[in-house]
Amino acid sequence: MKISSSLKSLKKRDLNSKMVKRRGKIYIINKKKPKFKARQG
Repeated sequence: MKISSSLKSLKKRDLNSKMVKRRGKIYIINKKKPKFKARQG
């Protein structure tokens, strides 16, 4: 999982990426490519 201060560029990596907010943190998840994960902070 990549930890980044800005998730906009990581969201553009794949079309299936979705932004999710869990426990106050923002995550990017991808069902088709589970390897593409990111967290902000």
